[in-house]
Amino acid sequence: MASKQMLLLAVAVAVAVTFLPALDAATEHWVGDDKGWTLGFNYTAWAQTKQFKVGDTLVFKYNKPSHTVVEVSGADFAACSTPEAAKVMATGRDQVALDSPGRRWFVCSVGAHCLNGMKVRIDVLAADDNAVSPVAPPPSGHASNVEARLAQAVLAVAAVAALLVL
Repeated sequence: MASKQMLLLAVAVAVAVTFLPALDAATEHWVGDDKGWTLGFNYTAWAQTKQFKVGDTLVFKYNKPSHTVVEVSGADFAACSTPEAAKVMATGRDQVALDSPGRRWFVCSVGAHCLNGMKVRIDVLAADDNAVSPVAPPPSGHASNVEARLAQAVLAVAAVAALLVL
């Protein structure tokens, strides 16, 4: 009986060591979640429910050529202006690596889209910053699916280990 308990403990430790670090791994944030990068969505409210860290990636998914993604300065964000030298992303699935802490601003440069709210401010924390968001973040796109699968795997292993004890 004691050997089965030791086996259970060993399995539980192995699962924890294997899967728990992955839960804190870099996150792929789909901007706008299932709505994507589009008009009629509150990106300010969306960003306030997320915690962005160095190493994470933003994914802007939209129908091209209807929209673009342009990273701008804080002043250009407030004015909804796009500098002539700005890099315009227009693939329909643009990815932006969050490679340093700080504030970043993104707008759509098509027509009056930015003026109509198609812009987002992202506050990026250092990778080792464990600050807690004021609002618990809801699942964020693809990353939440990975976390859910890892949690299911942990539960499955725990259930098998419990059966071994019986």
